[in-house]
Amino acid sequence: MKRPLPLLVCTLLASTSFAAKEKSTFRYNAPPDGERPVIVDATVGPQGSDFAMRLRFNREPWGEVCKSRCANATLLLDTDSSKQTGLHLTQDGPANGADVAIVVQGVREAATEDGAPPETWLRVKVRLLANDARSADDGELLAELNHRQDTERLHVDENTVYVLVDATSPAIPSARKVRVVYQPPGAKAVQASIPGMIGGGGGKGVRIFKDGSWGRARNADPRKAKSPASPAGDNG
Repeated sequence: MKRPLPLLVCTLLASTSFAAKEKSTFRYNAPPDGERPVIVDATVGPQGSDFAMRLRFNREPWGEVCKSRCANATLLLDTDSSKQTGLHLTQDGPANGADVAIVVQGVREAATEDGAPPETWLRVKVRLLANDARSADDGELLAELNHRQDTERLHVDENTVYVLVDATSPAIPSARKVRVVYQPPGAKAVQASIPGMIGGGGGKGVRIFKDGSWGRARNADPRKAKSPASPAGDNG
């Protein structure tokens, strides 16, 4: 009866190790009176040739609950940690140098003439920000995903959005470190640093998606994972 114990111990250790890898990249304390859902906890990191993301919102980012005031959140990646490439704003700020913009939007169509209810869904746009980009809306559209058709790269579980962003485009610069920037509406930008695609970062990153499946991701709750008292980018 005691023989299975070593196997059980190994299983528990593996689960603990997995949870430890999934500690938050940044957190944001959202004000209670915000108009739109905002990201309050994010885990971002390289996974193979992709950037894997788990983005937890303070409330459901799409659907009938938020109606026409659903999520419209932009996450910026400075993939070479250099302000010499990518987005160039007129004023200096954390967003300068961003090379990739990931825009998460809750979409709601107008009701049809035949009386059918409006359709709602979650959409993610990925844009490459070249040196002439002056806003996150500029640049080449690399991908447009929706949670119904692109389930291998986008999944929604209540308040949490899981995304895989393909980083294989040769136009995306690479380095050992990536700077992550999130600008909540009316608040100070939140910044954090993660491993880049150069120097083995892709093999040491997060494992939010396991073999293309989001199944293990939903069990890696960032609120349960061990993390430092003041994680990178925590706004307090």
